[in-house]
Amino acid sequence: MRNTSLCRCAYKKLGSKPPHFLIDVMAISRLIIENFRNLAAVDLEFDHGFNFLVGDNGSGKTSLLESLFYLGHGRSFKSTVTTRIIRYDQPHFILHGQIREQRHQWSVGLQKLRKEGNTIVKINGEDGNKISDLAHLLPMQIITPDGLNLLNGGPAYRRAFLDWGLFHHQPEFHAAWSGLNRLLKQRNAALQQNYDYAALKIWDMELAKLAHQVSRWRADYAEALRTEIEKTCRLFLPETEISIGFYQGWEKDRDYAQLLEHNFERDKAIGYTVSGPQKADFRFRANNLPVEDVLSRGQLKLLMCALRLAQGEHLMQQKNRHCIFLIDDFASELDENKRQLLAERLRNSQSQVFVTAITPSHLRQMQPEKSQIFKVDKGTIKPLEN
Repeated sequence: MRNTSLCRCAYKKLGSKPPHFLIDVMAISRLIIENFRNLAAVDLEFDHGFNFLVGDNGSGKTSLLESLFYLGHGRSFKSTVTTRIIRYDQPHFILHGQIREQRHQWSVGLQKLRKEGNTIVKINGEDGNKISDLAHLLPMQIITPDGLNLLNGGPAYRRAFLDWGLFHHQPEFHAAWSGLNRLLKQRNAALQQNYDYAALKIWDMELAKLAHQVSRWRADYAEALRTEIEKTCRLFLPETEISIGFYQGWEKDRDYAQLLEHNFERDKAIGYTVSGPQKADFRFRANNLPVEDVLSRGQLKLLMCALRLAQGEHLMQQKNRHCIFLIDDFASELDENKRQLLAERLRNSQSQVFVTAITPSHLRQMQPEKSQIFKVDKGTIKPLEN
C-alpha cells in the first residue's frame, strides 16, 4: 500500500515544536492539514479549552471542523464522496494530529488517496491501524445547523447516536454490532435467492443471539442516558416536557429467533428482513407529541445540543473520558439567552471545544478567560491575539 509522505515529514514536523501547555483532559494539541478542501497547507496549535474560528461564509471554517471530524471518524459529516474533499487536482489529502490526555500523548495520521480510494491510518508512526482505533482515541460530538436530522430524520440517525455511546462504553459492542450487520446482509441476500427456511435457520439462531445482546445494550444505555438528557432539557427547554422512549425494532417480549421464523415467508416476498435491531429507534416527544410538530427550529437546535452534551457528559462521568465538541455556526437560530445557556454548559464540561462564527460578536457569551481565536480567510488560518 502506497504511503508516500504520510509520516515522514509531517511526523518530524509534529515533533519539532513541543506543546506549550500541559493538560489534564483529552485534547488535540496540534493539527497539520494538507489538501483538504480549500485548506492547502495548515499547521495549527490549539488551546485545550476553547478554540474559535472566525471568518466569512466559504472561508474554510467548516472545512477545519470537517478535518477534525474526519480524523476522529474516518469520514466526513458533509459528503460521502471523497473526491469532493481532496483539494482540486491533488492525489490525496493528509491529516496529522497530536493528541494529549493527562500524561499520555499520541501522534495520529490519516491519508486518503484519490485514485485508489484507500485510507491509510497510522498511530504513533505504526501501520495496520483501523478507523475504529482513531475513533476510540478521539470521542467527538458534532453540532451543526444540519444536525437536526437527529430529531426529525429517520431512525438510523438516532440508532447511530446510541451506537456511538455504546462504542465508547461497551468494549464488546463494536464486534457484536459488526457481526449483526454482516449476518443481516447475508440473510437478506439469501432471501432474494429463494432459499427455504431450513437453509437460513442456522444463520437466524446466531443472528437472534446478537440481536438480543445488542438490543439489551441499547436499551440499558438509553435508560442510563435518559436521566442526563432530561436534566439538560429542563435547563434548555423549561417550558416544554420532553419524554424519551426506546424501541428495539420488534415486540419487546417476543423471542427474535421465533419472530424470524414466523416472518420468513413475508421477508422472502419483500426481499429483506422487516423486523429487528436494524429498525430500532430512540424516540423523543414534546408535550406528548412528535418534537418536530411542536418545537421551533431554535428549540429543536437546543434539544439537539442537549442530547450531544448529555451524551458527552455521560461519557465523562462513566469512563472519565472527555469528549471533544465541534460546533458549526454557534449563533444560528439561538437568541442571546440561549447562547449564554449553551456556552455555560460547554464551559462546565471542561472539554476541548471548537466553535465557528462569522463575527467575533457572535462569540461574546461564550469566550472564557483562556481561549484561542483564529481568523479564517480563503483557506488561510491564522491565530489572533485575544
